[in-house]
Amino acid sequence: MSTPADHNPTPRRLRVLLIAGSNRREYNCPGVDSKARTLLNRLADRLPATWDIDTEDLGNVYGRPKIQSCNACVSTSMALCVWPCNCYEKNSHREPDLMWNLDLYSRLDQADAWCIIGPVNWYGPTSTLKLMFDRLVCMNGGNPNESLIDHKNPEKAMALEHTPEWEKLSLNHLEGRTAAFFCYGDGGGDELDAAGRPKILRHKAYFAPAQEPFENMRDTYAPLVWQCRYGGVEVPDQLWQYAETGYGKKYSDDQAEDMVQDDPFMAQFDQWTASIREAVEAKGPVPPGRYRAYGHEAPGHLWADVKLGWRTAQMALGVPPAGSSPEAQQEQGLNLDTPLRPDLPKD
Repeated sequence: MSTPADHNPTPRRLRVLLIAGSNRREYNCPGVDSKARTLLNRLADRLPATWDIDTEDLGNVYGRPKIQSCNACVSTSMALCVWPCNCYEKNSHREPDLMWNLDLYSRLDQADAWCIIGPVNWYGPTSTLKLMFDRLVCMNGGNPNESLIDHKNPEKAMALEHTPEWEKLSLNHLEGRTAAFFCYGDGGGDELDAAGRPKILRHKAYFAPAQEPFENMRDTYAPLVWQCRYGGVEVPDQLWQYAETGYGKKYSDDQAEDMVQDDPFMAQFDQWTASIREAVEAKGPVPPGRYRAYGHEAPGHLWADVKLGWRTAQMALGVPPAGSSPEAQQEQGLNLDTPLRPDLPKD
């Protein structure tokens, strides 16, 4: 079970978590470090020395575990989505997961504010940031007591979701914090013609510049911003910004060392930094939620895994649990997944 919060904490320093969300890395491919890392270091240097500054570069470090994908437990039952996520574990050899290996749930929990910096990749946030926020679905009402569902039993989770007890357990676990987003792009570099189409495009009619998805490119990060707001994490408008650098340049001429010479771009970034200072200081320390990721120790679940293994084996034989969703789907001829019973109809 998640660690209950101390609701009478002693006075403490403000704590801010800074995250660089580019996928680039200095070593191996691509061999050049990201603008996001440069901006993260600049931000850390310009925040008050009286704050506790925690930094993390999620760059695609060679050989390091990646952030595992969300398994969409919520779509089965909100009570199946455990806070903090129990689909993966720290230092796992079977499914190594960067979210757990970097203690990101705990660090996000400890912080009063999050500052997230990343590029726009194909009209959206980087895959790394999208993975991180997908895995943060558990902060929005996730189950803080996995013992009630035998670690990961879908039938028990579905039943729990219909009880009065669930209404007390399902909380926005990181509500009250502040999040700031700074995304940046190059407007297509030097790839576009005078009409706004890619120069090398042969089928010009396939690409209509007037129909591109966003008038305001900061909206490329809207899914992350609105996930925060949905769960009570405040994102003031002035802390959600987009800036452009490198437009009309070749990508090779638009590296971090070039970006820092772009005075308007850097001035906007520094103003974003000043707005973070103002907003975080005005709010002050954020009280912890009732159930904390900080201090959380994953419980043992060997016996639960044995029982879930038996459930899996029965389903493979075409014998899903009585009254379960898989049973209903099997009876209706939907989504049959019975590899050990080829005699069962597949249509």
